[in-house]
Amino acid sequence: MNRIAIFGGTFNPIHNGHLHIAQQFQKQLRAQRVLFIPTFVPPHKRAPDLAPAEDRLEMCRLACEGTPFEVSDLEIRRGGPSYTAETLLALKREYPDAELCFLTGEDMFLTLETWYKPDVIYSLATICAAPRSTDGLEKLRAYAEKLARHGAKVILQNIDYLPVSSTMVREAVRQNRAIDALVPAEVARYIRENGLYH
Repeated sequence: MNRIAIFGGTFNPIHNGHLHIAQQFQKQLRAQRVLFIPTFVPPHKRAPDLAPAEDRLEMCRLACEGTPFEVSDLEIRRGGPSYTAETLLALKREYPDAELCFLTGEDMFLTLETWYKPDVIYSLATICAAPRSTDGLEKLRAYAEKLARHGAKVILQNIDYLPVSSTMVREAVRQNRAIDALVPAEVARYIRENGLYH
């Protein structure tokens, strides 16, 4: 079965934790492809310090160079709020025979019912989530049972959590601290050279 893992998010910026989750899920799902899809406008969270879409896309491309991962500008080309339901519909049209797996972190997973057209998401993709806290797995399990009653297929993976977040990276940049341990070297260079997050 051709299996495609889709990793959506603001990637503001992409960091080593994102790449770690993608690697672990690619192994567990035996996915033939992993697509990183940066949002144009995140519909679920206010993002006052959001870098321009072109910069976030380029940082994703730099982070994925030399890896088996790919980057798609689908949501950026579409413009407007980046609804996962619309993205999955577009991918299903493009890859009608593929099984789609949608990767998400703990915080986003726990809000899935409030997303735009959640039933469309459940019908098109298996939802894959990983905890981002020590007690996260229990919360994910309880929520997964709730979603299953609405027809969602869920895979939970207890991945070793890398304590890195985009907020940490932006904060470090603002405080002129090194970010080389948090993001790939090319991403760190891009942030420096383009004066992002100051």
